Amino acid sequence: MHSNSCSFGISRRTLIKAAGASALVAATGLPGRLLAAEPIKVAAIYTVPVEQQWVSRIHKAANAAKERGDIEYVYSENTANNDYERVMREYCEAGHKLILGEVFGVEDAARAVARDYPDVAFLMGSSFKPDAALPNFSVFDNYIQDASYLSGLVAGALTKSKNIGMVGGYPIPEVNRLMNAFMAGVKEVAPDTKFQVAFIGSWFDPPKAKETAFAQIDGGADLLYAERFGVSDAAKEKKVLAIGNVIDTQADYPDTVAASALWHFEPTLDKAIAEVKAGSFKADDYGVYSFMKNGGCSLAPLGTFEGKVPDEIKAKIAEKEKAIKDGSFTVAVDDTEPKSS
Repeated sequence: MHSNSCSFGISRRTLIKAAGASALVAATGLPGRLLAAEPIKVAAIYTVPVEQQWVSRIHKAANAAKERGDIEYVYSENTANNDYERVMREYCEAGHKLILGEVFGVEDAARAVARDYPDVAFLMGSSFKPDAALPNFSVFDNYIQDASYLSGLVAGALTKSKNIGMVGGYPIPEVNRLMNAFMAGVKEVAPDTKFQVAFIGSWFDPPKAKETAFAQIDGGADLLYAERFGVSDAAKEKKVLAIGNVIDTQADYPDTVAASALWHFEPTLDKAIAEVKAGSFKADDYGVYSFMKNGGCSLAPLGTFEGKVPDEIKAKIAEKEKAIKDGSFTVAVDDTEPKSS
């Protein structure tokens, strides 16, 4: 399904052809035909609905760039893996100069398309690294372990049973690192906490996530890590707490969601847009632009839980956030699969 981006309510780098920017990648030697000030034609391909947490953050950043006049933006959502390559090629043939998306299940096909369209820049969510032999294909991911760690400090202070349930989509690096950082934050405050870890095998299956969360609550969890949609619904129904991931849903769950680790895709996309406009886009790993020190993530305001989180924990959060930003403290990037304890 193709649609314009103007109706949005979530992410995981390339030589540019003459039509893409005023200054082209030096390696091509091709003459420019457009002024750099002209909006870049950008298309995004999503395998899930745009309201899904991760994709919604990419979509939000793209709409912001569109509103600034930096890009023209169209997108496809709910694109099946076996249809992804066709949609990519259609957008390339239509003259889009920057393609966004998540290719976790279609890596080979996506990179094959990039090889066939060396004049198009690709910035794709991926578990793999960029390849210098494919200079127009860059990767990104939500390296928001900094914010996830801080949300763990909140969770460690609020759990009374010292039993926390964690529901994720798949045990892949982009999920694992956030769970591990969260667990590290919890253990710093409450080292005797036990964790129930489960993966639902889907990026968007709220009923299954909710059912899994119910089982963890039955197993003694009084706080849930909501990596997927559906978990906070279970927490609300059973009157336990939840920690959000990627987006802030506290407005929908004011008595349930105590904190959220937010992903801000704007630094990642803005860097790519600048590189495309400058004609200097190349194979790169944009993951660093999700780090807190680059403005790529943050801990959401405590909001309704401001008075429920102990002052000493709030002071610790402020201290750790400052240290993360100035580089004196580093949250480990641990991509190993987390296990129940």
